Amino acid sequence: MGLVGIVWNKKDILLMIFCIELVFFSIGLNFIFISNYTFQPIGQIYCLLIVTVAASETAIGLGLLITILRLSNKISYDSLITLRG
Repeated sequence: MGLVGIVWNKKDILLMIFCIELVFFSIGLNFIFISNYTFQPIGQIYCLLIVTVAASETAIGLGLLITILRLSNKISYDSLITLRG
């Protein structure tokens, strides 16, 4: 569902960030299921790393959204052009 949301919602950046989070959490859930099935704790450690990366990605994405909102008073995919270099 996350990949479909990323492909279909190319205009709404906030929804795209939510869909990326959904993909990260589904990957983490798969690691937890596999680690429970194989009785290896390494999958749960990987899940913690994935959650950490997802949180940092969200913080950076929301910071970019705030910057876009301050510069152009609207949040859209096309307003990312104003953040060049």
